[in-house]
Amino acid sequence: MLPGVYLACKKNGEPYYRASITYLGKHISLGSYPTESFAHRAYKIAGRVLADPNKWTIYNYPPSCLLSFHKWVVLINFRDNKIYFKNPIYIRKSFFLYYIEKDLILKFDVEDLFYYARHKIIKRGRHMFTSEYGMQVNLLSRYGIKNYSVAGKDYCFVNGDYTDFRYSNIEIINPYHGVTKLLKNGIPIYQAKIHINGDYIIGRYPSETEAAIAYNKAANILKDKGLYKNFPKNYIDEIDEITYAAMYQRIRISKKIMDLII
Repeated sequence: MLPGVYLACKKNGEPYYRASITYLGKHISLGSYPTESFAHRAYKIAGRVLADPNKWTIYNYPPSCLLSFHKWVVLINFRDNKIYFKNPIYIRKSFFLYYIEKDLILKFDVEDLFYYARHKIIKRGRHMFTSEYGMQVNLLSRYGIKNYSVAGKDYCFVNGDYTDFRYSNIEIINPYHGVTKLLKNGIPIYQAKIHINGDYIIGRYPSETEAAIAYNKAANILKDKGLYKNFPKNYIDEIDEITYAAMYQRIRISKKIMDLII
């Protein structure tokens, strides 16, 4: 068997060839190939990449390469940073890059390195997520962005780059469901609305906390009236239960909601 190659068999007994290489004491699988020759060529390419940092970089990934682009990134990061990750991560000085594709590169703070080293990012259409215990976790949700949030309205990327997930670049505009920040004579006010068969305005309030509680109150009233709809609840962490209860009793909501017949 040629160097870097070993024979394996599929469940139906059909043979195939796996390539691997050892670097800095780490045994790295390079992939599966239909012939021994292809597997050996992949092994030789990996050896050249690991041996010559001046010639081989992430950005000169050759067309029709026998190594996947994912594996290419893994090898170059290990070579340059001496840290091995299974996922296509490349570490910079104060952040790291995650290569979803050659032309789709996400940027993260180093605090997230341990998480993304263990959780692969999957992209389906415009949706990006990781998997935890068999469940999909929306990438945006890790940064306080809810599934129903609208870009530019509920959150934004400060520098305009939607691939930059560093914490300083993510601004949550409306953290609560049903709450929208408005300006009146240059002063911010917060409008709460709820969707039934169309949107109903619950009221306008001086703080987003009051608007969020107003939304919860309207949802509870509608449920008490017999509207069996799964309204998401706003969780307000900055106040205790006693303060929440007092605000809940004090806050007024639209008479249209109070008088609505379900």
